Amino acid sequence: MKSIQAWKGIIIALIAGISAILCISILSRNLLEYKKTSGSGGITATGSANCDFESDLIVWRGSFSAYGITTKEAYAQIKNNAEMTKEYLLQNGVTEEEMVFNSVNISKHYTSMYDDEGEYIGEYADGYDLYQQVCVTSTDIDKVEKISRDITQLIESGVEFSSDSPEYYYTKMDELKLQLIEEATQNAKQRIDIMAEGTGGKAGKLLNANLGVFQITAKNSNSEYSYGGSFDTSSRNKTASITVKLNYAVD
Repeated sequence: MKSIQAWKGIIIALIAGISAILCISILSRNLLEYKKTSGSGGITATGSANCDFESDLIVWRGSFSAYGITTKEAYAQIKNNAEMTKEYLLQNGVTEEEMVFNSVNISKHYTSMYDDEGEYIGEYADGYDLYQQVCVTSTDIDKVEKISRDITQLIESGVEFSSDSPEYYYTKMDELKLQLIEEATQNAKQRIDIMAEGTGGKAGKLLNANLGVFQITAKNSNSEYSYGGSFDTSSRNKTASITVKLNYAVD
């Protein structure tokens, strides 16, 4: 007859063995499930979508300057230039609500001095330079484009005017982005389904989804995409694009 102590040892050994078997079974099942649903065991595809669109808002900036021996004289001249510029814009269809005149910048004007041998010997202040910028924002793109290209009349009137290139924007960009995200997601899912069917399976649970950066480039251009996304403002007609990366488990 075995002693009670011996039977206790046998029972403990049996319990330990059963526990080990259960642990191995659970770990094996979890490992299989992980391989089935993990990113490395699933199917990954990247979908894309793009759309051509036309800007509906234009921003154009121009600037003018004035010089005066005294600040009073310089301010009188810059004020006159601002009034002439405003009148010119009004005559060409720009409303007062569409134009904004920024504050005046002032700096001393210096003249360089040279000796009889042409060597630089210093400079002295002999007046003041003033600078002011006007910004026109409008939904009438054709009107502002025409003004930005032809400021001859303003220059001939005595205003030292400098015109910047117009900037073009789209006021419904948020709606456009949502539309492209939806289309790119559908495109990625279609690719997932095709790949899954090709291997005799089907797409299961969505494991991961990553949204790429938006690229806004000039239409029909060779503009390069940038890592952080591009946003073209120099072209009236643009192309927007986005990518979506999906990872699905396979059933």
